[in-house]
Amino acid sequence: MNDYEKAIENYVLSHSTPEDNILAELNRVTFLKAIYPRMLSGPMLGKLLEFLSFMLKPKYILEIGTFTGYSAICLAKGLSVGGKLITIEKNDEIIKFSSNYFQKSGLSDKIELLVGDALEIVPSLDYQFDLVFIDAEKKEYVDYYSLVIDKIRPGGFIIADNVLWDGKVLDKVKYTDKETKGIRAFNELISKDPRVENIIIPIRDGISIIRKI
Repeated sequence: MNDYEKAIENYVLSHSTPEDNILAELNRVTFLKAIYPRMLSGPMLGKLLEFLSFMLKPKYILEIGTFTGYSAICLAKGLSVGGKLITIEKNDEIIKFSSNYFQKSGLSDKIELLVGDALEIVPSLDYQFDLVFIDAEKKEYVDYYSLVIDKIRPGGFIIADNVLWDGKVLDKVKYTDKETKGIRAFNELISKDPRVENIIIPIRDGISIIRKI
């Protein structure tokens, strides 16, 4: 991030509603204790997820990739009465961390945390989701999409994080790792799939908002 981008981000954050106390604490503790803390959604994306959830008032949300629980808390705030967020995390070493903050947020009764491989768990879920948030293994984004698209109601949404992947998606010659290839393949698939329409927004590392037609 160059000086201009950093200044813009600081300006945006200083003129936006700040994190609540629990999210601010979770943000701070994640950077102190977690490996790869940049995986955290953070206040800008977190507030966007929260607003989108409040606008949609979803009954059922699926999140693929829990990490320390920041995005799950943001999304769960907008659930309709009796709604549920199911979040899937492969790394069992971080489950206690996220579960603790679900309790602190007062939203643990709305959040169901499943531990394991999303590629194995998602097919077993018998829900019609209103909203899906994808933020896990980048090389598997196409696979996640293939599993969830038929589990989303018409008019429902998928939100995918990191779809610009630090700009690596622009250079097919220099960046040939599996993660970058996975993101490129996902973006290409979404842009050509007649079942959906989408827009990529260059917030942080890029998010794709996808609406099932």
